[in-house]
Amino acid sequence: MIAYVTVGVDDIARAERFYSAFLPALGYTLEKYHGDLSYALPVKPGQRGVHPEFYVKSPFNGEAATAGNGTMVAFEARNQGQVRDLHAAALAAGGSDAGQPGFRAAYGPRFFVCYLRDPQGNKIALFSSDPNEPGRDD
Repeated sequence: MIAYVTVGVDDIARAERFYSAFLPALGYTLEKYHGDLSYALPVKPGQRGVHPEFYVKSPFNGEAATAGNGTMVAFEARNQGQVRDLHAAALAAGGSDAGQPGFRAAYGPRFFVCYLRDPQGNKIALFSSDPNEPGRDD
C-alpha cells in the first residue's frame, strides 16, 4: 500500500494556493508542519488513517525542486463535473493546463480525465470513472 506521495516545490505559498484550490473539494484537509504542507483524508476516531497522504515540501537537500519526467500523481473526483470544476479552480490558482478535461482514446471508455502542472511543474491528474455517467462511446 502506498502510504504517502511527496512532490518538491521551491515556493510553498504558490503550491498551497494551487493544491488548496482542489484537494479540499476531494476531502483532503491541510496541516502545515515545519513550513511544509501535508494533505490527508480525515480519520474517524478509532480508525486507521486513509492512505495515501500527499506532501508538498521543499527538497531536503536544499537544492532547487524539479518535476520528475514521467512522474504524475492522480486524484479521483466524484464525477465528470467535478473534474471540470477542479481543473478550472486549479488553473485559476496558478496551475497550467496539461490536458483539458475529457476522454482519451488510449484509456477505457469511462475514464474522464484532465491534466495539470502545478506552479513548480509537477504533473497532476484529476479523473472520474463513474459507471453511472455517460462514457466516451455512449
